[in-house]
Amino acid sequence: MTTSIQNIQAMYAFIERNANLVKRYWGWELVWMIYSIANSLSVSFIGLGMEALTGQEAAIDGSFLVLYLVIGTLVWRYLTTIFYWITEVISIERWEGTIEYTLMAPIRRGVHMAGQTIFATVYGLIFTGVVLIATTLIFDLDLSTANIGGGIVMLIAGSLSFIGISIMVSILPLLFPERGEQMTHIVIAILLLVSGVYYPIEVLPNILQKLGVVSPATYVLNGVREALLDGTATVHLWQYIWPVLIMGVILIPAGLWVFSLAERYAKRNGKLARNG
Repeated sequence: MTTSIQNIQAMYAFIERNANLVKRYWGWELVWMIYSIANSLSVSFIGLGMEALTGQEAAIDGSFLVLYLVIGTLVWRYLTTIFYWITEVISIERWEGTIEYTLMAPIRRGVHMAGQTIFATVYGLIFTGVVLIATTLIFDLDLSTANIGGGIVMLIAGSLSFIGISIMVSILPLLFPERGEQMTHIVIAILLLVSGVYYPIEVLPNILQKLGVVSPATYVLNGVREALLDGTATVHLWQYIWPVLIMGVILIPAGLWVFSLAERYAKRNGKLARNG
């Protein structure tokens, strides 16, 4: 019982630490928020741009394209927010000069990552919500028939698989102090390419379509789009929910195991430097 309470307290400590980081560097958070809103709006305007460029308003439903792209950008923004908060767990420790203390502390790595992922998920939902509000103020989005609850369920289910991938990728800054953080961008770029964020994966070459099938983001995007565009009932979203749940069940333990191997290697080889 005492151990469980201590684990909960340690988990909350990491959540609180991240919240304090956001408060301390609120200026950077504001910059990132403005960038995210501008980026989401820019991509979404492509829908209206296609309608204007072709001059075929009857053939191209600009409003539908806008909503399609809005959903893609918002879902991707949420997933990447989780990805970066988790993959930067080592970079944050180096930045704060606490990497030795944190990784040498008698705290289970699962507890550490649990605190990091809980904060990342909550932060991602709040951040994405703000971007959504800003987007709806610009575009006249019709969500009267949307299954918003189903979309949120799909997002949360998809978070699990992305958490597993993120934990696994977070070893890169640990193993490669100088360039590891930049290497994580390659992973997220590949996922962006094959997951159908801005287009159906059917337009991709066959090899990329096969990669898209194993990307959890593909299922999250398809599920959220069906929930919001078609108003599909939550029970009928199960075809997208169960694959990401299985991926999460496999990837989270696998990610923790890989991280533990990388951590032991880093400790043996003196890679816990405060500066990469």
